[in-house]
Amino acid sequence: MSGIDDRPEEREAQATESSVEPTVSSSENGAEPHDPWASSRLVPPAPPSEPSPHLQSRNPVDRLTRGLPHGLRVTIDWAVTIIGAVAIVLLVKAFVVNPYRIPSSSMEPTLHCAQPAIGCEARFSDRVLANRFIYHLRDPRRGEIIVFKTPPEARIKCGAGGTFVKRLIGLPGDTVEVRLRGGNGYVFINGRALNEPYIKTDRRATSQAFGPVKVKPGNYFMMGDNRSSSCDSRMWGTVPRDNLIGKVFATYWPPNRISLH
Repeated sequence: MSGIDDRPEEREAQATESSVEPTVSSSENGAEPHDPWASSRLVPPAPPSEPSPHLQSRNPVDRLTRGLPHGLRVTIDWAVTIIGAVAIVLLVKAFVVNPYRIPSSSMEPTLHCAQPAIGCEARFSDRVLANRFIYHLRDPRRGEIIVFKTPPEARIKCGAGGTFVKRLIGLPGDTVEVRLRGGNGYVFINGRALNEPYIKTDRRATSQAFGPVKVKPGNYFMMGDNRSSSCDSRMWGTVPRDNLIGKVFATYWPPNRISLH
């Protein structure tokens, strides 16, 4: 019976007991307990940090009004915006582009004035835009429509002065003359007939010839397109360069008259 182990149950129990190791709680050793769902949990976003002083507004108004009540800051901001917009408009009108209204028939039918004024053909006066800086870049050219300040003699001869709109006919040094042909006046510059496609035949009528007159240096000879109804350089003389305001380049009102010149 020496070759047979008649106690297999005891040996199996001992083997089982020797193979099992005691489980030690991780909390007893000071470690955090393992959570199998920890990796799937959402981490809440960090609260927004305070803006850095270096990233604050560079607007000088914001810096100057810092510490004031919000309502007062908004009011100041609006006031500065409105004042700035008005200043820009005034600067543009003074140095870039300015609008003008045509008050008389001296430039009909190129530029209309409003009825019932004498000689006017339209219900509404044309509104034009004048380029105020162009003559700081180049000299005026013959045939351009120009806004200018009249010489003092214009108020005496025409009964009105101030700001006129006429067409430039004679340049400095030119000899200007108006000759009559069949009751119509034709302009001659330095003895040669001036081509004027902008003048309608029925607008050339004039009662008398003019000149010849030589334009002084730095001055310009102006005439209206409606020759029989224009009080211009034939009556009150030439216009100094300093009196030129700007070149008319567009009609912007009324809508059916919108055009470039």
